Amino acid sequence: MPSRLSALALAAMLISAPAYAQQCGGSFSSFVSELKKEAVRRGHAPTNVDRFFASARQDAGVLKADRSQGVFQLPFIDFSRRLISQGRINKGRSMAKTYDAIFDRIEREYGISRGVLLAFWAFETDYGAVQGDFNTANALITLAHDCRRPDLFRPQIFAALELFEHGDFDPARTTGAWAGEIGMVQMLPADILENGVDGDGDGHVYLKTSAPDALMSGGKMLNALGWRKDEPWLQEVTLPSDFDWAKTGLNHSATSADWQSLGVRAREGSLTGGLPASIILPQGRKGPAFIAYPNFRVYFEWNQSFTYVLTAAYFANRLEGAAVYNAGNPDTGLSDGQMKSLQRKLAALGYNVGKVDGILGANTRAAVQDIQQKLGMPADAWPTPALLSKL
Repeated sequence: MPSRLSALALAAMLISAPAYAQQCGGSFSSFVSELKKEAVRRGHAPTNVDRFFASARQDAGVLKADRSQGVFQLPFIDFSRRLISQGRINKGRSMAKTYDAIFDRIEREYGISRGVLLAFWAFETDYGAVQGDFNTANALITLAHDCRRPDLFRPQIFAALELFEHGDFDPARTTGAWAGEIGMVQMLPADILENGVDGDGDGHVYLKTSAPDALMSGGKMLNALGWRKDEPWLQEVTLPSDFDWAKTGLNHSATSADWQSLGVRAREGSLTGGLPASIILPQGRKGPAFIAYPNFRVYFEWNQSFTYVLTAAYFANRLEGAAVYNAGNPDTGLSDGQMKSLQRKLAALGYNVGKVDGILGANTRAAVQDIQQKLGMPADAWPTPALLSKL
């Protein structure tokens, strides 16, 4: 499953990148030739550049994968049940014991709770077992040549070239996810350059074969992205039946003490007082309910899918002993075609829903909640056939 594109690393690289770094399309061989010229201009030795690009090929499978991410259209309950099994929980707890000293070090140095990294490790590669078999260099070059998001992927090519010069990347043999992520926790080359840690002390950062390297690097990256030590990220809650649903969603925030005064209660333990937090209803007022703390937003720097992020955060809690969430009985949602129809209708009304893709993302949720209020419906941001018919 593709993970984040490092906003911090990419921004830094793009600021210094010349205008020609935005070129894409055209003849693939000519494109590679221009990459090689740019690499030399960046100061890389011509012999290293020639060796790095010697096996460059366009990968049609990468483009197919980039356009086929239907799993993110699943609602939270279905998605989380697909990704979380008792076997994955048992394996995660076993890995926690096996690498107990490493997790202790990560918690001490970076403040990242072990459940958080275990969840990413599980979802990204099934604890290292399935890391992807796409040639990483070719994936990055293919995606940079494609004109959908060249500004995201082109800088990663030069980061991979730098890793190659360090002896930590083989352009002919290094493989990973279709979007260019490498290793057990799926990090992009620029992230590895910035946050790679030699966790096992062998002098290299090998995220594919070394769990200590991968876990330490993932912990450092989350810390750099703003993870706050000794603070929660997500907690299941119960809400009163007369709750103001319009106050829910990541675009609304209050202190946990304020939420408690409105009748919000932790299903286990107690709310963490004083922290700003948001109430999340992934499938509306009749489904599961969570309170999201500041650390929850860091998850979106790893992966921008709301459903993936919520599932990863919840799974981290499960790995640390939390109960299975109360699924409730959500109202029937929309099919793919219905969701796209809703997005088109909302866009026609002036809402920014982004791409019409059938995915209930942040923009679509905000638009749904606003139109629900205007129509006098419970504003829980969960689109239903009833809402669609009213539009």
